[in-house]
Amino acid sequence: MVQRRTPRDTLTVDLGVGTGPFHGGAAGSLYGVYGPGVPSDAVLAGFHPRTLSTKAQDGPQHPGADALEVVGPFVANGGRDVYVYLTDIYRGFPYRRQPGPAGRDDYRAKVEAQVRQVVASPYRDHIVYVPFNEPEGNFHGAGEHGYDGVSWLDDPRAFFEEWELLHRLIKALDPRARIAGPNTSVLYDQVRGFLEHCAANDCLPDVITWHAMRSPDEVREGVARYRSWERELGIGPLPVNINEYAFRYHLSVPGRMVQWIAALEESKVDGDLAYWNIDGNLNDSVAEANKPNGQWWLFNAYGRMSGDTVLVTPPHPALHGVAALDRDKRQARLLFGGAGGAADVRFANVDRAVFGDRVHVTVEEIAWTGQLGDSPAPRPLLDAVRDVGDDGLVLPFTDLDPMSAYQVIVSPAGRGPTAGASTRWRRTYEAEDAAHTGDGWSLNGPEGSPDAVDRFATSNLHHVGGLRTGSEVVLSFAVEVPETGVYDVAVYSSSHHKDANVAERGPTNVFLRVDGGQPRELLLPVSYGWAVWERTDTRVRLSAGAHVITLAASDPLLGSTRGDVTVDRIDLASVDPDGWTSYEAEYADLRSAEPRYGVERASGPGVVAVPRGGSATFWVHGGRDGYATVCFDHLGGGRADVALNGHTVEGLTVGPDPGGDTARLFLSAGVNRLTVTGDDGTLLLDRVRIGPADAAGAVQVAAESGRVTGAATFDDRPFASGRVATNVGDGPANALVLDVPAERTGTHVLVFRYANAEESVPTHYNPDPVTRYADISVNGRVHRVAFPNTFHRNQFRDLAVPVDLVAGANRLTITARRPEGAAADRFGLRSKYAPDIDYVVVAPLVG
Repeated sequence: MVQRRTPRDTLTVDLGVGTGPFHGGAAGSLYGVYGPGVPSDAVLAGFHPRTLSTKAQDGPQHPGADALEVVGPFVANGGRDVYVYLTDIYRGFPYRRQPGPAGRDDYRAKVEAQVRQVVASPYRDHIVYVPFNEPEGNFHGAGEHGYDGVSWLDDPRAFFEEWELLHRLIKALDPRARIAGPNTSVLYDQVRGFLEHCAANDCLPDVITWHAMRSPDEVREGVARYRSWERELGIGPLPVNINEYAFRYHLSVPGRMVQWIAALEESKVDGDLAYWNIDGNLNDSVAEANKPNGQWWLFNAYGRMSGDTVLVTPPHPALHGVAALDRDKRQARLLFGGAGGAADVRFANVDRAVFGDRVHVTVEEIAWTGQLGDSPAPRPLLDAVRDVGDDGLVLPFTDLDPMSAYQVIVSPAGRGPTAGASTRWRRTYEAEDAAHTGDGWSLNGPEGSPDAVDRFATSNLHHVGGLRTGSEVVLSFAVEVPETGVYDVAVYSSSHHKDANVAERGPTNVFLRVDGGQPRELLLPVSYGWAVWERTDTRVRLSAGAHVITLAASDPLLGSTRGDVTVDRIDLASVDPDGWTSYEAEYADLRSAEPRYGVERASGPGVVAVPRGGSATFWVHGGRDGYATVCFDHLGGGRADVALNGHTVEGLTVGPDPGGDTARLFLSAGVNRLTVTGDDGTLLLDRVRIGPADAAGAVQVAAESGRVTGAATFDDRPFASGRVATNVGDGPANALVLDVPAERTGTHVLVFRYANAEESVPTHYNPDPVTRYADISVNGRVHRVAFPNTFHRNQFRDLAVPVDLVAGANRLTITARRPEGAAADRFGLRSKYAPDIDYVVVAPLVG
């Protein structure tokens, strides 16, 4: 009997059917930027932002994210438009506006004040005014804060009247104004009536906005329905911004977010990720200020698309993607994901005039690393040359992870070796599948799912509790590795900073052993809620075969757990023994530079020709704050300068003779923006390679080695390296003064080890942690530096700050100013303190 082969799912990318110019509109954010420095410039620029929705200047709704404070860094890092939620000049949700004419008149005065501030701003033309937010549940809803207790969905007269009033007011004060609306929570049928009314009364929005949060299909269906109304009414087509999209279940998960990206890109509209958790982290894309998770890498890959999008036909809704073809670059790029198991990806109509008969294929996995888990660059899966057959190019995939997204880049085959991408072996082991002993073990969940999109994303829906104070719980993970070597163990954990077992001490200590061998203590971090996942990495040496990795709440040699933590899973991944990571130039962000293929001795498919003034920008991951060996491989032809995170690397020139130029550079933990800019001739840049380097040249200066003034003092903390400077700020009289050394004059990096647990008074589900700003005077020059929240006074994080130092001793004075005027609110939205400082590491930018 002949067994019939089960057909595999096939996702088809038709390179012969264009669907319009690449738009990039999905890279938007609601409350995703807290202020200058949060997130860092490198993180913000590498997200390739397009739009940002945020609160009115000095609004009391949430800490940070004030429109006229975020627009500067947003635009400087590539953003286009900032949508100002004028409604967030009030507290609460629903907004606590008085009902009736009194509330309407109060709001009118507040809107007028906001518009006058915008008109005076140099960023005026980047501002879009949003007069209403979900009016059916707020100003014109049936609740106690509604205008007349009647929803406009039932009787729109009061809403239409106020819309016209505010539309006329804004346009009179700012004739260049763009106004967005109606900004409903979904695209109600009543919006058609709103459009009809506005068309008849000369008050149409300049941008149409609504929200879609449960499913990407809401975007496709909503945009199609809205466009049909335009045709019926004879208006538009107007720009559309789905300025709140996706829910907690989707956010942070590349395999789910790629489906939202596909829907927005297909519809050629903008969208802003919804704000469910904390502000300033690009809606669960970033940890601290500078550390990317998997979602950030997804948007980084999305933003590097160019040319025209092409038709993607999914086998079913769970497996979807977005693809683009750039004929000038001779590159096709695909992002896809959302389903597990096996599937084929087929590229149809591969134009041989563009690609030739053989193509170079690069495949990377963009994995989920939790909401707050730092992620290295995407994991390479394939770097090879393939023939283009009569059926196009077919790539078989096995063991797809539904939480991962995958990037495929197709370009002409090169003439040199492939990039040498070594695929790291990786396996996931769920905590609920681990054996367990001891009282207090619990199976928690299910968490987020398509039927519970308001809950957090969690691997396989469940997680395990029991590692807490007084427990004897042991989790035993049975693992098996293919070969002897060093492996990374990533523990995905969650701990709520306000839990009774956690609130006093902070991070929770647990104990790891391999096969009962020597124990090590892991410190698992706290965050703002349960099922908010972070990852903690450690390394172990394993022989080929089976092993048992245990996580325990007590250890006879090291003591007992203090705190409480749940565990979602562990990941085990092989470590590349040489420790190098390669970034191909032809895949970089290019400006006035072009790929060239078929070049002898080039790695990958080719090189990039970088002329004078042209540039190639690489988004390089640093596993820690410290030195790395950075190699610029090239074939010569010209000279180029190098900038790291916006600072020119003094004394480093790439080229002109063929070969490679190497430097020892101080990389920040997380994202680093490395830009090679042509200076003379045309440099043929092949790739950038990042490898290990020693820590020589870095000096640690303890806070307690300095002196404090005024009310500032030193304090003892259990997880600090020494005594901690605290109560710094509330005016310049209360300061920490340090003298730090420099061997030579030039750019240095100061890495501050700090803690900041301040929170404002929240009004609803957002926990509202506060970023603290410090005024750091370096030899008299003041740097205003943002320090994101660490969620506990005993949880310390690092922040790298580039400064110029002179040879010898340099005086640092750290303080913070008191909020004044409109910023001095009673809800604690702005801090008057600098963070608590443990120590400062001082290192030259160039080692």
